[in-house]
Amino acid sequence: TVLAGLPWFTDWGRDTMIAFTGLTLVTKRFEDAEGILGTFARYEKDGLVPNMFPDDGQDPLYNTADASLWYFYAVHKYLEYSEAAGRGKKAREFVKNDIYPCLKKLIAGYRNGTGFSIGMDSDGLIHAGGGFDQVTWMDVRVGDWVATPRHGKPVEINALWYNALMIMAGLALEFDDCDAEDYAVLAGRVKVSFRDRFWNEEGGYLYDVVDCDEDSRISESPDDARFRPNQIYAVSLPYQILEPEKERMITDRVFERLYVGCGLRSLDPDDPDYHPIYQGSLDKRDHAYHQGTAWGFLLGGFITAYVKTHGPEEGSGCGASGLLDPVRDHLFRNCIGSICEIFDGDAPHNGRGCYAQAWSVGEVLRCLSEDILQNNPSDVRMKK
Repeated sequence: TVLAGLPWFTDWGRDTMIAFTGLTLVTKRFEDAEGILGTFARYEKDGLVPNMFPDDGQDPLYNTADASLWYFYAVHKYLEYSEAAGRGKKAREFVKNDIYPCLKKLIAGYRNGTGFSIGMDSDGLIHAGGGFDQVTWMDVRVGDWVATPRHGKPVEINALWYNALMIMAGLALEFDDCDAEDYAVLAGRVKVSFRDRFWNEEGGYLYDVVDCDEDSRISESPDDARFRPNQIYAVSLPYQILEPEKERMITDRVFERLYVGCGLRSLDPDDPDYHPIYQGSLDKRDHAYHQGTAWGFLLGGFITAYVKTHGPEEGSGCGASGLLDPVRDHLFRNCIGSICEIFDGDAPHNGRGCYAQAWSVGEVLRCLSEDILQNNPSDVRMKK
C-alpha cells in the first residue's frame, strides 16, 4: 500500500492511485505496483474500491467517486510501463487474471448506480454525492457543515469516467471480451455529452460541476462556474476529450490564475470565497483547505497539460522544466527531500499540512520523468 502523508495519513484510495505511477512505475518497483493493484482489487465492493483503510483494522470505507476511476488510470500506466520494461506479457497475464474482473465490476457499478449517489445519468455522465456525502477529493465536512459541496456531475469525475471507458474498451478488445464495442460506444456518447455540458462559452473554461443538486448551487444556475483546478484533468489524462484549442485555453487560464510554483490553488483568488492562508483554528483551516489553498499533487496534471499544449521548451526561462524550479527549492525546506501536502494560496506560499505527501511526491516524479525528461513510455498496445 501507500501511506498518503506523514505524520497523519494512512492509506487512501485516491491518493494511492494518483501517486502510483510516480512512486512505483517511474522507480521500476513493479512488484510493489502489482501488490497495490491486487490489494485494491480484492477489496472491491459494490463497484467501488476503498477510499480508506482505517488505522484500527475496521472495514474499509468506500465513500469516494474518484478512487475507482483513478484505478483504471493506474492499471493503464502499469501496462504501459511494463511493456516498455520488457515485462509486457507477464503484466498482461496479471491484469487479465487478477485485475480485469474487478474492472468490469467497477464499470457496472458506475453504469447501474452504487452507493453515495454515484451513478450514470441518461446522458452518460456520472452524478456523484449528495447530502452530507463528500465523494470527490474536495471532501471537507465538519459536523453538518459541508465546505465544498460538489453534488452533481463534477468535471474531473467525468473526465476520468471517459478515460476509464476508453481504457476498458482497449482491454476488452485485447482480452477478446464481447463487451468491447459496448464500452467504446458508451465512451463516444460520454465524450459528446462532456463537450456539450461542461464548456463554459462565456468564461472560456470548463464548469467545475454541472447539473448541481439544490444543496450545491451557489446561484440560480444548475452549473458551478467557479474557476477551480479540477478541469486540468480534462486536458492531462491519456484520452483526449476536448478540442486542442480548448485544451490550450484551459491550460493558459490555469497557469495565469492558479499556478503558484509548488502547486495549484484550489480556487481563483478573485473569487469572493478565496482564502489565502491555511492557518489558525481547525475551523479556519477547513474553510481554507479547498477554497484557495494550493495543492502539490495538482502540479503533475498541470505540467502534463502544459507540455501537451505548449511543448516542453515553450514558456519563460527553462520552459516546462522551469515550472518545477520552486519544487527543487522546496526540497531543501520543510521536510528536506520531500514535498508538502499543501501550500498557502498567497505568497510566499509556505508549505502546510503533511510535511511529506505521497501524491505530491509521486506526481512530481511522474511529470518530471514523462513530460520534462521525455521518458514517457510509448503504449505498444495502442499502436497495435
